[in-house]
Amino acid sequence: MDHFLVMKISVSDAKKRLTALVRQAEAGADIVLTRHGHDAVRLVAVKSSPSAEFRTELLDSLRRSASSRARQEQGAARSQDFLYGDDGMPA
Repeated sequence: MDHFLVMKISVSDAKKRLTALVRQAEAGADIVLTRHGHDAVRLVAVKSSPSAEFRTELLDSLRRSASSRARQEQGAARSQDFLYGDDGMPA
């Protein structure tokens, strides 16, 4: 991480101060929880997720692309139907 100061705190002490530790991690603090003196877990803020509008636009784009691809594949699959009779045998 880019932080110079790493706050190390035992899991048992962190239980008492969890809310404050979460706020500090959200603010960018580097917090490591220890168990029996050994590093066990790092508290890391979750990055904000893409906006709902962005996700909707992305899904719409993917659906259009899949629909277009399906039409193209169907056209290619049917392009040589004239070579076969109704029974599926070569004409």
